[in-house]
Amino acid sequence: MKTIVIIPAYNESENIVNTVTALTTSCPDVDYIIINDCSTDNTAAICEEHGFHYINLPINLGIGGGMQTGYRYAYDNGYDVAIQFDGDGQHNAEYIKDLIAPIKAGEAELVIGSRFIDKKGFQTSFMRRVGINLLGATLKLCGHVKITDATSGFRAASREVMEFFSKHYAQDYPEPESIIAVRVSGFRVKEVPVVMNERTAGVSSISTWKSVYYMIKVTLAILIYRLVGKKWR
Repeated sequence: MKTIVIIPAYNESENIVNTVTALTTSCPDVDYIIINDCSTDNTAAICEEHGFHYINLPINLGIGGGMQTGYRYAYDNGYDVAIQFDGDGQHNAEYIKDLIAPIKAGEAELVIGSRFIDKKGFQTSFMRRVGINLLGATLKLCGHVKITDATSGFRAASREVMEFFSKHYAQDYPEPESIIAVRVSGFRVKEVPVVMNERTAGVSSISTWKSVYYMIKVTLAILIYRLVGKKWR
């Protein structure tokens, strides 16, 4: 299947070279595109210097806008599968084939890599796990799907979901909201076990207190989408 990896990047100058090198070494047959979200550091200059494939956004759109740009690019260029792959080095390219497999087998249209199925590798903080469990319970109630790692940004989208995301994608904290969106639209969602790494450089954009706001806001968004969201297809 014609596959592209979308790498959202904001101020990832310390990580982006290692991320792309690991990706192209493990998966030389897949394409990739970096979405540089108007970084204030020299991420764009590094991409240019190394000859990386990238799109340079003129204004900062956030993770939602950056990923929507990537999905639009992937859909317009005829890809069958689009993989979201963080630019901070937390995702392991060796699991990309596992993400693609359920789509190839016709079992799902959106496949999420979960670090909590086999409980190996980096497991994140206790407070974040509490919030992730809350989101999982909300998704099970509203979307009738069991998700153990709702905030995972390591995922694969079929061409149908790619088209959907290119037109409809949450802008704030899109990973959990995108799950309820595809479920309301009748798409199938599946998780596969993956191992993730801890960020090696830079700082996460979600602090401890911001993560509390994140969980409350996203939980409410899921509930509201379940009530008023319209089926896309």
